[in-house]
Amino acid sequence: MRTSQSLIITFLGLISLLGINQASAQGCVAIRHFSSCVGNTLENNLLGPGDIQIGSNYRYFKSFRHFRGTEEEPDRVSNETEVINHSHSWDFFLTYGISNRWYASITIPTVINTRSSLYEHGRDERNTTFSRGLADIRVGVGYWLFDLEKHQNGNLALGLGLKLPTGSYNASDIFYNVGPEGSPQVRPVDQSIQPGDGGFGITLDFQFYQKIAERFFAYGGGFYLINPRETNGTRTFRETLSPILENEAIMAVPDQFSLRAGLSHSLSNTISASLGARYEGVPVKDLIGGNEGFRRPGNVLSIDPGIAFMKDNFSLNLNVPFAVRRERPQSVTDLETQQMTGEPREGDAAFADYLINVGVSYRFARSKVKVDPELMNEFNN
Repeated sequence: MRTSQSLIITFLGLISLLGINQASAQGCVAIRHFSSCVGNTLENNLLGPGDIQIGSNYRYFKSFRHFRGTEEEPDRVSNETEVINHSHSWDFFLTYGISNRWYASITIPTVINTRSSLYEHGRDERNTTFSRGLADIRVGVGYWLFDLEKHQNGNLALGLGLKLPTGSYNASDIFYNVGPEGSPQVRPVDQSIQPGDGGFGITLDFQFYQKIAERFFAYGGGFYLINPRETNGTRTFRETLSPILENEAIMAVPDQFSLRAGLSHSLSNTISASLGARYEGVPVKDLIGGNEGFRRPGNVLSIDPGIAFMKDNFSLNLNVPFAVRRERPQSVTDLETQQMTGEPREGDAAFADYLINVGVSYRFARSKVKVDPELMNEFNN
């Protein structure tokens, strides 16, 4: 068999076995939508030279359950003082196969967000703020460490990307009962629904797959977003709520991370199912740069079931991660205030119960190769 034929058959075999979609945050209001700059979906990155993959990933969540540490505050929902975020996001991506092992990608994200609360509107009535538009564009490259033809049953890829501050980080809306004499006032919306964060970022990511049994593959991957910029200059107005929040008057530009791993099972040549776990969040302190400004650190551990369909060059996948552990750790402000006053302090954050993530993509292959079903079965065995 010619090398190009063997490589493409390998790609298609792995695609039919694996329906892993992009990592994205599971709904803590501390965690805006984000995914790896070069993507971490195997069907998007297993490309031959000159191949192009285009597609889109849609994500939705509703965050409303408040946590301090790992303890939920159920009274926030029962007395209707909870903060409710609805987040819709679309990632439009294009991935290009530079060689059998190198690939490059660009991701253009857009968002529509709403946030309903009492405390941001004078605490007497619930109102909603809104944001939408382009988020932060990501570009990057990735490299498979082992030759894909010789290592058909397992491989590891490393990626490096750049996040561009293309999304608005000072989007504003009307806040009620907070201006002079209780009048409405235009202010920046909460950090959790800002389309962008205002900083250039560097993303380090990895992904792997390994055949472990007939029709079973293990998969995993993740990314870490390094945001060197400390603050973006956007006012939060949190200092108007309490004097101890003075150092949270300006929004921070926080790091972000995501890890995932699991098993994928090929149900047929076109359908696969997966079950894994995700751990993602915003750290208390950044890897590089200072930690001033306002952020809501938080992390979520989720169980992540999924199903994928792939036929010819078309693929469709659905994942619905649901949270099993949510944590809002003490922020830098919490820790500093506790040290100064001697009194325990721990802020809260709202989290979602689950996330809906749908991905669709299409591959434009440089050469058309008809795949023999018997050969496909060899990759399933």
